[in-house]
Amino acid sequence: MDNKTFRFDFKDLKLTISLIENTIGFNEGDNREFVKSLIGELLDESGGIANIRAEFRIFHRISFNNENKSVAIDDQIFNIEKIIFGQVKKAGSFAIFTCTAGEEISKRIRKAMQERDLLKGYIYDIIGSEIVEAAADLMQDELERSVESAGMKITNRYSPGYCNWDVAEQHKLFGLLPDNFCGIRLTPSALMDPVKSVSGIIGIGANVKKNAYTCKICNMKDCLYRKGRGQKAEG
Repeated sequence: MDNKTFRFDFKDLKLTISLIENTIGFNEGDNREFVKSLIGELLDESGGIANIRAEFRIFHRISFNNENKSVAIDDQIFNIEKIIFGQVKKAGSFAIFTCTAGEEISKRIRKAMQERDLLKGYIYDIIGSEIVEAAADLMQDELERSVESAGMKITNRYSPGYCNWDVAEQHKLFGLLPDNFCGIRLTPSALMDPVKSVSGIIGIGANVKKNAYTCKICNMKDCLYRKGRGQKAEG
C-alpha cells in the first residue's frame, strides 16, 4: 500500500473539553467555568463543520548524506538538520503525508478575530490544531499497522518548521505530491491553506523506532503542546 486517503468523522478523534483546557492552560483569576462552557460549545460546532482528511504517499527511492544531514527523496533534497536526521537515518523509505481540518474551522477563527472575540478565536484555533494532530495520529497508526506485516516499523512524523528544518522546504515536499493533495494549497510563503493543516515525513524501515513523545529532542520552547500533550506524556 503505497498511497492511502482517509476521511475521519469528528467523533473518531475523541477530543474532549479537558484536552482543550489542558492545552490552553489557565491564569489566576480566569473564569474557568465560562471557558469550559465555551469550549464545549465550540467543540460541538466543530463537529458539524470540520472536513477532516489525511493522505500519505510512500517513496522508496531515498538516500542520506551524513555530512550535511540531508535526505534525498526521489529528486528532491531535504536539509532536515541534525535532530530529525538522527531519528530517520535508518529508514529504507519515507511516507510523505498531509492532513487537514478543512476550511471552515479557519473561517471561524478569522471571523471571531475580526469581531474582536479573541477568546473564541483562540479556542477555535486550539481546536483546529487538535483536530489536525488527532487525525494525523490516526493516519500514522494506520500506516504503522500497514507496514508491520512486512516486518517494518515507523518513526515519529516530522514537519518542515520544526527542529530547525526550514519551513520553506514545504515547497519541495509538495513538489513530490499531486496538485491539491488532500485538498491543501501551498502559498508562496510556504503556508498551507486551509491553515489548520499539517504535512511532513515519516520514516519506514526494519531498524527505525517511534518514540513515545518527542518534546525532549525538539528545541521549540514555545510549542503549545509542551504544556499540553507534552507535559502529560513526559510527566
